[in-house]
Amino acid sequence: MSNFEPVIGLEIHVQLKTQSKLFCASPNLGSDPKAEGGLTPNINICEICTGQPGTLPRLNEEALRKTIMVGLALNCEIAQITKFDRKNYFYPDLPKGYQISQYDMPINGRGFLKVGERTIGITRAHLEEDAGKLLHELPGSDPSANGGLRRSDPGHDPKMSYVDFNRAGVPLLEIVTEPDFRSPQEAGEFLRKLRSLVRYIDASDADMEKGHLRVDANVSVRPAGQKELPNYKVEIKNVNSFKAVEAALTYEIARQIEALEKGDLLHHETRGYVEASKSTVVQRSKEEAHDYRYFPEPDLPPLAISDGFVEELRVSMPELPQDKLARFIKEYGLNEADLWPIVEDKNMAHYFENAVSELQAWCEAENIGEEPYRKSLKSLVNWLTGDFLAMLNRDGKTPRQTLVTPENFAELIKLVEQGKISNTAGKAVLSEMYATGEDPSNIMDRLNLGQVSDTGEIELAVLKVLSENSDLVEKYRAGKTTVMAALVGQVMKEMQGKANPTVVNELLRQKLS
Repeated sequence: MSNFEPVIGLEIHVQLKTQSKLFCASPNLGSDPKAEGGLTPNINICEICTGQPGTLPRLNEEALRKTIMVGLALNCEIAQITKFDRKNYFYPDLPKGYQISQYDMPINGRGFLKVGERTIGITRAHLEEDAGKLLHELPGSDPSANGGLRRSDPGHDPKMSYVDFNRAGVPLLEIVTEPDFRSPQEAGEFLRKLRSLVRYIDASDADMEKGHLRVDANVSVRPAGQKELPNYKVEIKNVNSFKAVEAALTYEIARQIEALEKGDLLHHETRGYVEASKSTVVQRSKEEAHDYRYFPEPDLPPLAISDGFVEELRVSMPELPQDKLARFIKEYGLNEADLWPIVEDKNMAHYFENAVSELQAWCEAENIGEEPYRKSLKSLVNWLTGDFLAMLNRDGKTPRQTLVTPENFAELIKLVEQGKISNTAGKAVLSEMYATGEDPSNIMDRLNLGQVSDTGEIELAVLKVLSENSDLVEKYRAGKTTVMAALVGQVMKEMQGKANPTVVNELLRQKLS
């Protein structure tokens, strides 16, 4: 067991879902799925977002509203007076030579987000503009994967790097956490909860693969039990999935512990994550705040945020995932592990509630008791987060984008719980529902998938199987009860998989006793 513990903090950039960019009227298509992968470079640009001399920025109110709403969801202190600053650095994708950001007076100050039983501190959540995007063709890489850059493009020179300013000026919310994480898994769980939260608010699509959510992880290690923070920090960049964040942190923690155990000194540095080897490599020494020469943005006056404006946004907030989870646990009697995969996606949560409403109506109409109702709820959760979610993930769809209505899904659960179809047949019915949108009862009848519960018919099959498998009968009666599974399988085969397994087991035990 290691004598060191990790100290992890995250810097998360969330691309806000607005109609236009942060300081100009150019379209913000960063969250438009139709624009991904096929948008012509440098068409959603103007004089302001490309830094032409004499232009002046103007703040996007929609971006401000969504920034404050995220701050409220993260329990942040909302500033009464905030201002923007110039962050100076020179890079080809930054057309002005500086980024309009926030330094000492962010819109959202200290806050927190619960992860399990632990509280993760939020240092700040401030608003800034995004940079452009550099397109390179690296040796051995697939050029077609580099933002649409191909050798066949007119005027393309493989020795050159290209700049696309479509993303320049897009509103970014930078969320900085305290160094409160103690494991890569905890950091991953936080990111999943944060993604769910910003999607509920409709602040961002938060798709890491499309660059809507980007993460830099800061990590160091210290002797276990030490309270003081280490005197160095390593920043990891180029992580594009939650699994990659966890893998990069896992590697980096092991690397640092090994170095310290050998007596090496560790320093501030920035490292990149290499997916192929699941390792990190040195990129450069890490910058400090003074390296950016922050100073107040002279073209934007300080902004006063009134209590009334904040209260208006607070009232308009939707039910957040953590609140919905608590309500579902209380109302449906299920645990967090069962419900979080439902609650995590607001579309799935809405679909689930509609299906539950149908199940409740059925239970009331049929005078179904509390226990069978709770069992049907558990069954609904299992089916939604199992086969149905797998189909959605395969096709990149939300529940609302499928042909399966919540009413029909509830009917499928009812058929299974009533024993009219088996679980195996239910999977076939769901697959057909997904493909056609047809009513599950019709599919059951059309495909002849109904489950037989008639004891007389099943008893004939049981007697036949017992007479043909006398060796298994003798083993069972000699105490080897594990052969029961083989006998059940034989009866199910005889009944072409349509027999009610509960009735089969009961009749077999009766005949073998």
